[in-house]
Amino acid sequence: MAKASNKFYGTGRRKKSIARVYLVPGTGKITINKRDIDDYFGLETLKVIVRQPLVSTETVDKYDVLVNVHGGGYTGQAGAIRHGVARALLTVDNDFRPVLKKAGFLTRDPRAKERKKYGLKAARRAPQFSKR
Repeated sequence: MAKASNKFYGTGRRKKSIARVYLVPGTGKITINKRDIDDYFGLETLKVIVRQPLVSTETVDKYDVLVNVHGGGYTGQAGAIRHGVARALLTVDNDFRPVLKKAGFLTRDPRAKERKKYGLKAARRAPQFSKR
């Protein structure tokens, strides 16, 4: 179950964001890129997304979360952190799997930006049509 190092790791991904998440036994402090979660994310919904796996497994005050995240925007980064936290919790205790799986935190969200096609202005946006 627990390793000698007492540091549990999980990688999370969403869109272009990649999060490296470490769980360390502690009081529930979440640090993202050496900044507190309240400083890093402005929106309350993003903070809720990050905490979801910890809340569902009732481990909010048991672990400090240390995160290195890069790429993408804030929403993608929050999703990547959630994915990483869920994976790290599995390394803590595999009994969390059914809870996390049912909530959908272990599934990597496959949606990504669609590529731009030639002859179009964006992925699907066509140039404006005019009869004359």
